[in-house]
Amino acid sequence: MPVTTADKRATFRTMHESGCFILPNPWDIGSARMLQLLGFKALASTSAGFAWSIGKADNHVTLDDALRHLTELCGAVDLPVNADFEGGFAHEPEQVAANVARGVQTGVAGLSIEDSTGDPKAPLYERGLAIARIKAARAAIDADNSGVLLTARCEGFLVGRDDLDMVIDRLNAYSEAGADCLYAPGIKTREQISAIVKAVHPKPVNLLIGASGLSLKEAEALGVRRISVGGSLARTAWAGFMRSAREMAEKGTFTELASGHPAGELNRLFG
Repeated sequence: MPVTTADKRATFRTMHESGCFILPNPWDIGSARMLQLLGFKALASTSAGFAWSIGKADNHVTLDDALRHLTELCGAVDLPVNADFEGGFAHEPEQVAANVARGVQTGVAGLSIEDSTGDPKAPLYERGLAIARIKAARAAIDADNSGVLLTARCEGFLVGRDDLDMVIDRLNAYSEAGADCLYAPGIKTREQISAIVKAVHPKPVNLLIGASGLSLKEAEALGVRRISVGGSLARTAWAGFMRSAREMAEKGTFTELASGHPAGELNRLFG
């Protein structure tokens, strides 16, 4: 029986009720399908990984680019897909709401909104505006009873504002504004993670691994519900590509190509 969008959304919500799961981040159809084949139960897009795949820097993808990409990912797998929807591709709450409404139509099971502005002089939205943006996203999701799970992100630790009290204050405010899941990328220590989990309980917490060296079991013991890796899988793929390409360009040799994954196995898996 085909897996419907409603099925994916219901499954994704249930996954947040207990335990801890890995939410890996594919950047294209092939990587998404491979992650499904490897047994993962849900996926999340990566703004950085997708941007690099189309020759752009992170945060330089257009809304239309992102919507096409999310539609492709959701259509390519039977798994729930969480959208890295950056800052909603807008500043004002009304436009965030309009864009989120379009994002919901791609078939995503979840969607995240962050509070970074992209302005080095004022890297986070003013608290009141940041809260209003989450409220607007919540209203857009609820307008058609889509059931999409809303994640609110506080980017303080990623923009040099590593004030845990401030981050917790914002996450609690975003929770009250309607966020279903809370996320503070960049936190690293067990103490920071535990403090956030405790502060926003019973709402689930997403942890970025890549900024934290914990295992799945260790994160679960701290109360984390889900783990994502951001652009790390894409960076790993690019690392292999760059080693091989640089060797060819600089030395005229091809030894790094021997470390590539066997073509026969890739064909078998995708076949």
